[in-house]
Amino acid sequence: MILIDRSAPVAHQAPQSASHAVPLEQLAAALDSQLAALGTLEDRIRAIAAAIPGRVAFSTSLGIEDQAVTHAIATSGAKVDVFTLDTGRHFAETYDTLFETEGRYGLKIRVMYPDAAETEALVQEDGIYGFRYSIDARKACCDIRKVRPLNRALAGAGGWITGLRRDQSQGRAHVPFASFDAAQNLIKLNPIADWPLAQLDGYISANKIPVNALHAQGFPSIGCQPCTRAIKPGEDIRAGRWWWENESGKECGLHTAATDTQSK
Repeated sequence: MILIDRSAPVAHQAPQSASHAVPLEQLAAALDSQLAALGTLEDRIRAIAAAIPGRVAFSTSLGIEDQAVTHAIATSGAKVDVFTLDTGRHFAETYDTLFETEGRYGLKIRVMYPDAAETEALVQEDGIYGFRYSIDARKACCDIRKVRPLNRALAGAGGWITGLRRDQSQGRAHVPFASFDAAQNLIKLNPIADWPLAQLDGYISANKIPVNALHAQGFPSIGCQPCTRAIKPGEDIRAGRWWWENESGKECGLHTAATDTQSK
């Protein structure tokens, strides 16, 4: 087992005392190169599980990218904690996908919810659709419904797997396979970072992976129902998310360049 140095201050973790500890940044850099050299997604998942000491967590949105990763986790036999964030505003089709996925793979997907008191206070202050008044109001909603539950789910984990791909948007064009996430004090892993859409679609089709029915209705990126629309021909695949905002750099706060130190 590789030991890692968690010297960064995190309240929920005790420091490890090992003379052969490897700093997180160094381990992330080694994994970034290792994952790039592996040919299959299943091999990448197994490599992640073998290299990361402690719990490895996967946050699934139940979108098409994450469904591919879930399939690989289930078929690889790797020990990964799979969870999803229920904001309370999902499409019915998203819940259908959760139900079908658990049945298909025999997985129990942990569901994280926002704090009820915080959510009620937010709606009381901003209104039911207050997130449309400003970017700050929208980010406040995402923070309570997504970011804080994510932080609770990742507490104490050594690795965080996501389904980010480089061609999803301009802001994700340089997503590495592995990087040190300073905010979470863990290694963030993106095993399909280099997959173009055609490869993703081929993997989904070949393995008959269950996907959200909205993908076939013009929704390549699916979030909360009030914040997601179908895209028009020629639009960026994330154009349907928070469509009333400026097109550049639209993120909910779960994946931000400011909190990731990319491996060189």
